[in-house]
Amino acid sequence: MTSLAGKTALITGSTSGIGLGIAQAMAAAGANVVLNGLGDTAEIEKIRLGLEKDHGIRALYHGADMTKPEQIRDMCEKSIGVFGAIDILVNNAGIQHVSPIDEFPEDKWNAIIAINLNSAFHTTKACLPGMKKKGWGRVINIASAHGLVASPFKSAYIAAKHGLVGMTKTIALETATDNITCNAICPGYVLTPLVQNQIKDQAKVHNLPESEVVEKIMLTPQPTKKFVEVEQLGALSVFLCSDAASNITGTSLPVDGGWTAR
Repeated sequence: MTSLAGKTALITGSTSGIGLGIAQAMAAAGANVVLNGLGDTAEIEKIRLGLEKDHGIRALYHGADMTKPEQIRDMCEKSIGVFGAIDILVNNAGIQHVSPIDEFPEDKWNAIIAINLNSAFHTTKACLPGMKKKGWGRVINIASAHGLVASPFKSAYIAAKHGLVGMTKTIALETATDNITCNAICPGYVLTPLVQNQIKDQAKVHNLPESEVVEKIMLTPQPTKKFVEVEQLGALSVFLCSDAASNITGTSLPVDGGWTAR
């Protein structure tokens, strides 16, 4: 087991789905966590208190709008003020829109690039000085299989995720002698509440059993025909923070059931 006791992890987009799973894994490993994301205020507070109670750590929530650099800087500065430093940064916040490129709404394009790519620049810029000062840090960018390959109708998402993979390499090279690593995790389809709802909707639209929707529609790109689980991404994130992973940097790690092996 990796112990992250005494470390603090900031995970963007962590009030649900992948980000929440990673926050739970970090807390279970002993790290204090900073949550960020959208959702019902009471539910977010319940999550925060639950992390503290279940794992004996401190948890903070900041509702920074990830399209606004000044709010991102405020989140990082206040988190550093409370905990002394951000040791682990997980850039997970992301949104999606599907449309042919010649019909792609410009506001959707701008929002996707801002949240999926630009926000990671702003958080990393704000957190790296503290990591360098302490002589230890981990940056984990949650990219996607679509950071490595493309699909139709997702131009903004794929541009952002490819950009995030490229930025990961640059950060890794710039921090290579600072005891800081930067890696990208590239998941395929992950079984989150959002995806579970999509399965139900697709079943109705295609008049298929949910099991067939999963195999024939949702998981067509993934040879294993299995969803990635948030717990797997959490465990990998914790591993990347361990001493065993101290020489893993600048990599893009597919967790995609074989999707990008084709």
